[in-house]
Amino acid sequence: MTDPRPTGTTTDGTTSPVGAAQRANPANRAADFGIDTTAQTTREAVVAYLRGLRGGDLGSLPALLGLAALFVLFSVLDQGGTFGSLLNLANLLQQGAGPTIIAMGLVFVLLTGEIDLAAGTASGLAAAMMALHLVSAGNMLGATGTVVFVLLVLVMVVAAVLAALVRVWAGTVVSLATAAVLVIGVPTGPGVVMALAVGVGVVIGCLTGFLVARLGMPAFVVTLALFITWQGVILQLIGDGGTLALRDPVINAVANGNLSVPASWLLFVVAAGGYAAVQLVRQRARLRSGLVARPTGLVLIKIGAVVVLGGLVTFALVQDRSPGAIAIAGVPYVVPIVLVLLVLGTWVLDRTRFGRHVYAVGGNREAARRAGIDVARIRASVFVISTAFAAVGAIVYSSKIGSVNPAAGGGNTLLFAVGAAVIGGTSLFGGRGRISNAVIGGTVLATVQNGLGLLKQPAAVVFVVTGLVLLLAAGVDVASRRRAAATGR
Repeated sequence: MTDPRPTGTTTDGTTSPVGAAQRANPANRAADFGIDTTAQTTREAVVAYLRGLRGGDLGSLPALLGLAALFVLFSVLDQGGTFGSLLNLANLLQQGAGPTIIAMGLVFVLLTGEIDLAAGTASGLAAAMMALHLVSAGNMLGATGTVVFVLLVLVMVVAAVLAALVRVWAGTVVSLATAAVLVIGVPTGPGVVMALAVGVGVVIGCLTGFLVARLGMPAFVVTLALFITWQGVILQLIGDGGTLALRDPVINAVANGNLSVPASWLLFVVAAGGYAAVQLVRQRARLRSGLVARPTGLVLIKIGAVVVLGGLVTFALVQDRSPGAIAIAGVPYVVPIVLVLLVLGTWVLDRTRFGRHVYAVGGNREAARRAGIDVARIRASVFVISTAFAAVGAIVYSSKIGSVNPAAGGGNTLLFAVGAAVIGGTSLFGGRGRISNAVIGGTVLATVQNGLGLLKQPAAVVFVVTGLVLLLAAGVDVASRRRAAATGR
């Protein structure tokens, strides 16, 4: 009879030196798990990519092609040349940054197969709390009144308890810290009010996550109800028809300021160098482990394309784009903000156990539960992340406008944020998508709004075109899913 024990294992179950040496070889370790370790040539990698496209794995390709088509179309139709001007391109980045950041957080929720309809008004509430703390010099009790103040603090404490029940400990800590800022009356300042806004976002996420993940309420119903609720809270804080001005140079510079020219080039060097290093290190690590890795030629081509594109964009943005006497040059501050969030979110989803669990829950919730994943904790956590991103987005779009009004975060904000994530390639059915999808989709929507605005099209046309673009993206998602199911991918 054949001995079922692995080669190199002794009769007492210990591993012999020969067996240990064999298993130290990366190829042998990979072979133990049946991993394909065949080296790919450039041609094989291209064929595999094309096969994936035919099988429904489209990723962000439709959005990228659509974005290129939009740039060409608006450049041709805009006879005045305003669309392609440096001033307008920089303005496009600044206008689209807020909804794009909200969309980046929504990707986490969509990956689990859920939806967060309250992300828009959650961002509005975070903006309202930030502005109110700023104009009241930190005296939130005097600004809101005793009843409202006590209710706000109580909700934050409850959120901390609910986060602890689903073991989202970061949510517990941040919620309690946010409550402490209100109770203590921490003096106002740009750092304090922006941190408060993010804390409010986390509090909202803790409440939403508990209701969906632990109580099992449908996310659609919960977030729709909270969408209306937070809108009412914003009205209570600001007042119907009221406006809170953000007269702080630091906050105003978030969406309107620019890096210096040397700092802009430094950002390019750090970003391009970091991207190249990550790609090369990842490829070498896979090769050392005996796993299939992209051919070096393709990796270098990809790095070269990113470096060239980034260099061209940086070169364009460091030119003087001011139509007046005062020079305006440099990469807008929102660019490094989005890049940092993009890198952080991508790292969490691609390189951490939590990220793998998010994809697993979105792919098959029951299978994830049977594999030992704390599904409730993962589902609650993504709502906390979503609303934290929404709060950051609120800081950016409030900075762009320079004020906060009762309509903050309502209406178009949520629709464009969800649309950005889906248009970029994130699936509404869960389990498929990346943070970069939201950035690409956000750029598409910002281009549509900016281009149609320059062509002096009415709001009706903007809404119709935006809706059709979103409908087309959802149709592509459904078609690719069916194609993938038919081909067994």
